[in-house]
Amino acid sequence: MAESETLSVDNSTENQEDPLQDLSDEQIFHLLEETFRANEVLGAETHMFDKYFKRIEPKDGAPMHQVQLSTTTPSHSTHDLMMGGRGRKRSKSRSSNTDRSLRLNAEQKCDIAQREIEEYREEIDRLRDESEKVLDNFKAIMEEADIRLTEMKKSSYEFDRDIVKGSVNPRTGKVIAEKMTRYLDDKLRARDTLIEKLRLKNATLKVQKKKLHMQLKQKEEMGEVLHEVDFNQLKIENQQYIEKIDERNQDLLRLKLMAGNTLQVLNSYKKKLHTLNLESERLKTEIASRQDLLDRIDSETTSVEDERSKAEKINRKLRQQLTDYKVPEVMEYVSEKADLYELQKKVKSWERKVEIAEMALKTHRKAWNQMKMASHQQTAWVPSVAAT
Repeated sequence: MAESETLSVDNSTENQEDPLQDLSDEQIFHLLEETFRANEVLGAETHMFDKYFKRIEPKDGAPMHQVQLSTTTPSHSTHDLMMGGRGRKRSKSRSSNTDRSLRLNAEQKCDIAQREIEEYREEIDRLRDESEKVLDNFKAIMEEADIRLTEMKKSSYEFDRDIVKGSVNPRTGKVIAEKMTRYLDDKLRARDTLIEKLRLKNATLKVQKKKLHMQLKQKEEMGEVLHEVDFNQLKIENQQYIEKIDERNQDLLRLKLMAGNTLQVLNSYKKKLHTLNLESERLKTEIASRQDLLDRIDSETTSVEDERSKAEKINRKLRQQLTDYKVPEVMEYVSEKADLYELQKKVKSWERKVEIAEMALKTHRKAWNQMKMASHQQTAWVPSVAAT
């Protein structure tokens, strides 16, 4: 009985002390997920600290107990959360041991993370330098291959031009040996000249390299060599200048776009100006022609006005005569008409007389001409008789 009473008392105290008894299943599941996430974070921190410690241990030679660290273990495990009774007692003792363990503070964690970041950056820079060297070597090999390919194509073309086609004897159809040897001698001489030129260039580059090494060594001895801080400062300034250059390039691009739009507008206005100038020239010629036509019309108008004034004067005169005209008497008209008939008869008789006179004149002229001809014949006959 006493034992049962003690067990019941222990169970009641454990129920009162265990906080998970009052939680629901969903809350326990969320608590379990949070514990998993905390374990993952602690695992990443442990892995980073392990790498850091392995890197600094051979350098520094410090023993493990001198480094301020703590074993980061989770406060509750999944097995402990799902167990009860004696398991809870073990979790209590284990949590008490965990509470007594040492832990890294936030400053130490930041220091380790910063050193790991610097290590990654150095490794990235080293890999970048190595990849750039490899890339430069590959580029140099490709350039050398391109140069060799160009030289081979050139040599093949020259050999085909000078030997295969140019040095063939047309009679025998074979290559002339003298031209072949001369071609090979020229090629060897050119190759020797190139080798000598490259040797001199290599010697010059070696001298320059030696001078640069001497200058670098002198700067190192004088303390003028740039340190990592200076390089970082130069990188920052270079980044700032790059940003400024990008801004200026953006401004330049924007100004170029504005200049292009302005040029397009200017070209459109130039086209409009050209069309307007052509229209202005056409209108000027049309205005000149219209002005000439207007001048002619004015001159014609003045002449017409003069003729009109003259016609008006004649019209007024005729009107005046018409108003002043008096109709004659009937007997006077009859007598005038009779006189007209008499005059017409006289004119006809005189015309008849003139015709008769003209006929008589023609007859007399004909007789006169005959008499003149006869007199001329007589005068021509008398000298001929006297001469006989």
